[in-house]
Amino acid sequence: MTADDSFSRLDDDDYPAYTMGRAAEMLGTTQGFLRAIGEARLITPLRSEGGHRRYSRYQLRIAARARELVDQGTPIEAACRIVILEDQLEEAQRINAEHRDAAKGASPPVA
Repeated sequence: MTADDSFSRLDDDDYPAYTMGRAAEMLGTTQGFLRAIGEARLITPLRSEGGHRRYSRYQLRIAARARELVDQGTPIEAACRIVILEDQLEEAQRINAEHRDAAKGASPPVA
């Protein structure tokens, strides 16, 4: 891998660039919180060759949303479920918009 390859990964939202300690620091939470949302299957961090958890920017955004809900008093299991549902809804809305746009492009011109 070249240096250029490494730098291009910095723009990849799914690249597991952050250690557990760094992720917890960035989120202002504990490593235990990250473990808990992993156990709740909200996010599944990738593992380094040494078995250490690594998090992507996308996973950190998901974890940050869960933390917001927990900070508001929502139990962690419920917060994880809410975040999963929000993410599914956003994806469904994106797909619907793509289908609408495709349908508009496929419509015959009105005479």
